[in-house]
Amino acid sequence: MPSLPAEAPRVDRTPPEARARRRLRACRECDWVVALPPLRAGEKADCPRCGHSLVKRHFRPAQRSMALALSALLALAMALSFPFVSFTVGGIGNRIELSQTATTLIGFHQPVVAIAVILTIIVLPAVYLLGVIWLQLGLLRDDPLPASRTIARSLAQLNPWMMADVFIIGALVSLIKVAGMAQIELGASFWAFCVFAFLLLLTTQSIDADWMWFSLAGEPRAPEGTRTGETAAPQGLAGCATCGLINRLDPGGRGRCRRCGERLRPRLPHSLQRTWALLAAAAVMYVPANVYPIMTTTSLGQSSPSTIIGGVVELIQMGSWPVAAVIFVASVIVPVGKLVALAWLCLVVNRSSELNAATRTRLYRLTEFIGRWSMIDVFVVAILVALIRAGSLMSITPGPAALAFGAVVVITMLAAMTFDPRLIWDAPLPRRSRRPAGTQPPDRHPEGTPG
Repeated sequence: MPSLPAEAPRVDRTPPEARARRRLRACRECDWVVALPPLRAGEKADCPRCGHSLVKRHFRPAQRSMALALSALLALAMALSFPFVSFTVGGIGNRIELSQTATTLIGFHQPVVAIAVILTIIVLPAVYLLGVIWLQLGLLRDDPLPASRTIARSLAQLNPWMMADVFIIGALVSLIKVAGMAQIELGASFWAFCVFAFLLLLTTQSIDADWMWFSLAGEPRAPEGTRTGETAAPQGLAGCATCGLINRLDPGGRGRCRRCGERLRPRLPHSLQRTWALLAAAAVMYVPANVYPIMTTTSLGQSSPSTIIGGVVELIQMGSWPVAAVIFVASVIVPVGKLVALAWLCLVVNRSSELNAATRTRLYRLTEFIGRWSMIDVFVVAILVALIRAGSLMSITPGPAALAFGAVVVITMLAAMTFDPRLIWDAPLPRRSRRPAGTQPPDRHPEGTPG
């Protein structure tokens, strides 16, 4: 990639590809050491062993991320400044703002659920966007601002917990459930929040972490003797999960990244034990999440508690099959499927082989991706409780299952994070002792060369 004109900001003027030496990476999902090829805007480099995306290059990444983050922050400000949605039934109505979807829950003695809602849809996304603006502003000024490295380390940690897109789906489900009983009117805040969720998604996808860390702190050379086409751990190396740099570990298998300061270990400590413990806790919480009502609907003075499955059945009886399918998949299939998939991965990880390791790694990626979407039911409860407040004529209150189900979602997300997918590739390969003479071992890339 040719260097840009000298008048361009340094972040654009000296891309990583301008260096002549090779840049090495250890895949965070299979630990395979590879040399990154030169990349142009729009191109990406995938791990040749497991297919994990190592680097994705964007055109003018600092300007792109800055523009999107500013636009998303403006959309969030608008979403907080106008009415979100209103309803009218029998001459009685109610209008709510976005923040009331969380604050109303406090009045019903659900502060933990309220905190989870406000954090995932407003606070954490706002902190993330401000962090992106702070980082890119420093890079565009050719002078990183204070605490830039700490903020850059935090961005990847915040990403899984921002759920503005999930909240939009929850809002649509809520409105469909209410549409048959009352008149619904969408406010300017609803459309602004839709725009915000879309721009937030684009912002997270626009972050070029490889270029960002190179611009913040350069790139120290890989440790002497690093060999590509092999796994990093047997070489006494570890790839930083935050900035990607390969580092040498001490004899005890510990270390810190020379570029970002992240703690390093060849594998996540006690990964399987922690995952099993979290899965057990999630399974225990899943029982009250389905036994107890998630919300209680009061209509004309008569109260009707509703469980998760009961809500699905009610939607089917109303003829809302698509919405019922969404709730059933997000609230039943996804949590149970994630528990079963992670438990199965923990059981078979020591009996893996390179023939099925790629398939099991894809299963892990799927469980990691879908876990957050189970929050739809929690958001549905938050919106309906805030919106439907017409006294004995019609009102909705949250049930104890809301907290239990929210705990299931959070715990299963943590379980996926504590599982180390590199363990799938570390299992002994029984075919090694039977390979034909003159062939390379299965954990060696045919194009592997000393680095």
